[in-house]
Amino acid sequence: MSDATSLHCPNCGAVADPQAPRCSYCKARLATISCPNCFALMFRGSAFCPSCGAAAARLEEEQTDARCPECRHTMHHVSIGPASLLECTTCDSVWVDAVDFERICADRESRAAVLHRWSSARPPVSPQPVRYRPCVRCDKLMNRVNFGRLSGTVVDVCRGHGTFLDPGELHAIVTFVEAGGLDRMREREIQDLKEEQRRLQDVQRIQAIQLGNNPSPSGALDSSAFTEFLRALLEP
Repeated sequence: MSDATSLHCPNCGAVADPQAPRCSYCKARLATISCPNCFALMFRGSAFCPSCGAAAARLEEEQTDARCPECRHTMHHVSIGPASLLECTTCDSVWVDAVDFERICADRESRAAVLHRWSSARPPVSPQPVRYRPCVRCDKLMNRVNFGRLSGTVVDVCRGHGTFLDPGELHAIVTFVEAGGLDRMREREIQDLKEEQRRLQDVQRIQAIQLGNNPSPSGALDSSAFTEFLRALLEP
């Protein structure tokens, strides 16, 4: 089994970490594939995984006609575990079709593959200006959405087509999901629905009190109606 230190950058020859998306010396992109057994990375063309020794699967990147919404360079098709996506080799952004994005969020194996492949990727440190990008599939401008309402990771989404993510964002989303973020989101949605139901019931009670106990044209509640209103609000 190969040792990680025996791997060298194909561009400058420096010792390269198979987990790094780019060479730490010359910044060249390291062409990698994902191990089908442990999801660790290996350089394209390797016969065996340097981490577990498993035979390498033929999951090489394939060039497509799709253009990156950020830099407009050609994107490449990549298979990561059970998931399939498009990756820009110029700016490291990622496009995930709607079906595959749902698969990544729902399937632990897919999330494990993502965490291994983009373990060293991080979102930009400095704030970036807000820009609306075109969808890879239909070329219409996408909406910006805070994933899961609570994650703090704002991604570009075209409903029905897919999601575009800047470097580090896919890793951040998978980390959020692994930490139970989607469960917290669902709990928040349930609480919001209950609160909305309570507000609606309060409005209905006020309307019923006004119709039954307040004939005044001014619409103001008299003392008895106000007492009834308070009692209604305090009911469980």
